[in-house]
Amino acid sequence: MSIRFHLNGELNQESSISPSTTVLDYLRLIQMATGTKEGCAEGDCGACSVVLHSRDDNNKPKYEVVNSCLLLLSQIDGANLITVEGLGSNGVLDAVQEAMIEKGGTQCGFCTPGFVMSLYSLRQTSKKTLDDDIIHDALAGNLCRCTGYRPIVEAAYKACAFGPTDDFPDLEALEVTEQQHFEDELVFSPTSLDELLRLKINYPDGLLLAGGTDLGLRASKNRERFKVIIHTAHVTELTKIEETDDSLEIGAAVTYSESLENITRAYPSFGRLITRIGSRQIRNMGTIGGNIGTASPIGDTLPCLISLNASFEIVSEGSSRAERAEDFFIDYRETSLNPTEIIKKIKLPKLKKNQQFRVYKISKRYDQDISSVVAAFLVEIENDVVVGFRATFGGMAAIPKRASECEKVLLGKEWSEENMLMVGKAVEKDFVPLSDHRASSNYRLKVAANLFLRLYRDLSDQEDLLEVVAF
Repeated sequence: MSIRFHLNGELNQESSISPSTTVLDYLRLIQMATGTKEGCAEGDCGACSVVLHSRDDNNKPKYEVVNSCLLLLSQIDGANLITVEGLGSNGVLDAVQEAMIEKGGTQCGFCTPGFVMSLYSLRQTSKKTLDDDIIHDALAGNLCRCTGYRPIVEAAYKACAFGPTDDFPDLEALEVTEQQHFEDELVFSPTSLDELLRLKINYPDGLLLAGGTDLGLRASKNRERFKVIIHTAHVTELTKIEETDDSLEIGAAVTYSESLENITRAYPSFGRLITRIGSRQIRNMGTIGGNIGTASPIGDTLPCLISLNASFEIVSEGSSRAERAEDFFIDYRETSLNPTEIIKKIKLPKLKKNQQFRVYKISKRYDQDISSVVAAFLVEIENDVVVGFRATFGGMAAIPKRASECEKVLLGKEWSEENMLMVGKAVEKDFVPLSDHRASSNYRLKVAANLFLRLYRDLSDQEDLLEVVAF
């Protein structure tokens, strides 16, 4: 079966190209559309940014910027892919391109197509009055080696003043190809949970692919070809968000961007963390379910899920079970999942009246960086006494792990700076972190101890939240 998609509004059908080919390679080597650049090939620099155009359940157009270096060709089946060559019409430049020229927003030009695509997506999707913070967030996934950011920010204000336009109003919707076959590669795109679970039985070694921000690296860096891929992005049961007075339930294939509004409303600190996971390009593809499934000890969301006492609904054909987040991670990148099981959804309890939740991410750069340490704290205080305390750290052990000794020190004690200093001294009883290129063991221990003090000052209104410095 062929992969069918639109490229800048024109129908394309490919049956002789590996579905494991990255979209970046397809554009540059097959289509000779070389406006899209390869910089890092790992989703950091944004030179390869393109936009996926689709329509939501209300038939409103969506324009999501993504990294084509991490996107597999099979993932754009049924989509409309927009590249920098597709902007504007009849020889007239798009508003973003015009603004970049007028404001002098390009120097060497290598990064320019990626910036243009990020700003095009911003122009098409922004629902708020623009400010520097919104623009910085939109551009956090694009790196300019020529330091030309101020003119680019000025171009963003000018271009976005035009507002969104529906550039493909009459585009034919394409059905997703449920099975693709190329030589010895198989790709499945089930649309129901039952189909997905049957595929897990028939192909227990098949790779589940939600956003591919992790798996895509194997294709872009190692040129891997995957024998069996099972896409989860079209499975209805995995793409739902349901909220009640007591809980927030997020499907395992819901992207970070799709979950951001609900998470921010329920847990503002968690929402701020989400905006620091990769870039907008990454968040438009990556999922919390994928972050859980890869089981990285530095997965940003995992300490949050454990401290919030989240649970996962894990299903296989004919069975379902609940697993607490803190019991799910067994060893380095090892979980309690059986080969035929998948994570269906994540259930997060809402905060109670006296509970406060905070999460802190420590990394060398504010944006677009992997964590050295992540700390998530759930505190319950009554009459200045700590009656509940859950502290979970990432980057301190082979798995995301609660600081149980630290918790014992604080429980039942007065909420005070002195007691928080005592808690920090117990960190070495809980963790023996490793040293790597991100941080030394000693650094991690000191940072973890200091984060308890930061928590106290934060909740006592003695510390302002960190902000990105405007440039």
